[in-house]
Amino acid sequence: MSIDARVFYDLSYGVYIVGAALSGKNNAMIVNSVMQVTAQPEKIAICANKDSLTHEYILKSGFFTIQAIKEGADMVFIGNFGFRTGRNFDKFAKYQFKLTQNNLPVILENTLDIFEIKTEQTVDLGTHTMFIGAVHSAEALSVEGRPLTYNYYQTVMRGKTPRGATTFKG
Repeated sequence: MSIDARVFYDLSYGVYIVGAALSGKNNAMIVNSVMQVTAQPEKIAICANKDSLTHEYILKSGFFTIQAIKEGADMVFIGNFGFRTGRNFDKFAKYQFKLTQNNLPVILENTLDIFEIKTEQTVDLGTHTMFIGAVHSAEALSVEGRPLTYNYYQTVMRGKTPRGATTFKG
């Protein structure tokens, strides 16, 4: 049996910024694997590539943020957080951001909301780690706009998938 990679684009994904901080240093990355896993208490799971700096910060600090990106965000914005590494590039230099109560970075442009999450559990998935956490706080930044879906990113924006993404096919 063969696998047609195109069918994976029919799964409902969003495009999100996940942020973290460690020792006063901020980093963020683009992910598409985010889901609410329980309603009471509110818990969310994400998957992050083990090679990413954001993964390292989440693992060591135990906290992260999630922000849904607005449809209409341009490829320069998405590329800033998704195709560059924070190990040698300041992803926050060109964009307005603020810090949460737990000193986590959140981008104030091209995003709809902020979830601040405290990690409660991790699951080793080989190349990625699933972080499952309790929602510590949630805030709407904008009531206008729609969240960017991965399907829209792929089909309308003709976006590429970086090597470290959960959906990357070599």
